[in-house]
Amino acid sequence: MGVSFDLFGTLVAAETPADPADAVATELAERDVPVPDDWQAAYTEPHVDAPEGAEVPLPAHVARALASRGIDYERNAVRRAVVAAFDPDVTTRDGAREAVAAARELGPVAICSNCSVPELVARTLIRADLERDAFDAVVTSVGCGWRKPAPEIFELAADELGVDPADLVHVGDDPDTDGGVEAVGGTALLLDGRGDDGDGDDGLTLEDVPERLSDRSNANASTRDSER
Repeated sequence: MGVSFDLFGTLVAAETPADPADAVATELAERDVPVPDDWQAAYTEPHVDAPEGAEVPLPAHVARALASRGIDYERNAVRRAVVAAFDPDVTTRDGAREAVAAARELGPVAICSNCSVPELVARTLIRADLERDAFDAVVTSVGCGWRKPAPEIFELAADELGVDPADLVHVGDDPDTDGGVEAVGGTALLLDGRGDDGDGDDGLTLEDVPERLSDRSNANASTRDSER
């Protein structure tokens, strides 16, 4: 059995800009990149024709938005601006360390996170009260090109952990995204009160996760014994 954890909203809370377009514009200007007068509109327009379920890295989106207004810029300026705009303040959620430690007792552990900003997951893990070495793999949508609930990201997480997707347990806070693990035969453990109006989740807290993981591991062991 392998366990993957969603990061944002599950293991940590990370403060994000209230107005992402404005935050990016500020950092672009800091790097002498002209910001068009209609930047809010340019930022919200689609500029990359991506397949369903694919992740569009935010620097690519911003670069295309600037190009749509005829703006040139120094190489790597857009990436640096996006990374700086989303530099996070991080709070580790109660029970996160214990949940990860319990998962490690049962098998390999991964982060499986939607994130369109390069470096954001790595920076968040550095600032969180979590041991980086506790994770055998870190799978991000910006890294692999697919966003949860796309099956590809869960399949990659399972592959990175060396387990079958059916043996992957994914802990997350969003039924619509984290629940996608069930499409590849895995198991979703959904935290309490994180779905629409609190519905569609498992009624769990992070403090409940160690026991639920142990129950799942014991059930798997019983199944294997019965098949012998």
